[in-house]
Amino acid sequence: MRKMQKGFTLIELMIVVAIIGILAAIAVPAYQTYTKKAKFTEVVSAAAPFKLGVEICFQEQGTLANCNNGSNGVPAATTAAAGFVASGSGAVSNLAAGSATITMTAVNSGGLAGETYTIGTTGATVGQPIIWTKGGTCVGAAIC
Repeated sequence: MRKMQKGFTLIELMIVVAIIGILAAIAVPAYQTYTKKAKFTEVVSAAAPFKLGVEICFQEQGTLANCNNGSNGVPAATTAAAGFVASGSGAVSNLAAGSATITMTAVNSGGLAGETYTIGTTGATVGQPIIWTKGGTCVGAAIC
């Protein structure tokens, strides 16, 4: 009687290892991008108080020219890093009658490399909602 062989052949094992390698090569970069996006959401959400402050200031003042950090209900820019938000974030700039820009910056750690997130408006009119446009280096990095 012939004895039955049990187990896998070398070629079968090599095919399995190759499949695992291909899946890992796809999954690791996707996971790294996912974690960067997750960390950067903290930077994006930290812009909300500045955005709200500028909108309220605009409705009360009738112009964006007076909506500086630390005045007219606009919070002061951050003075210390918190989480993934770098110090100096929340700076309101480019103030004019109908335009303003808010800049948020990420820290240089945790996979983030100091990317910026800016939201700006131009042509704001009293009685109309402010239309914000997204920009910054995070757009090119596809994390915001």
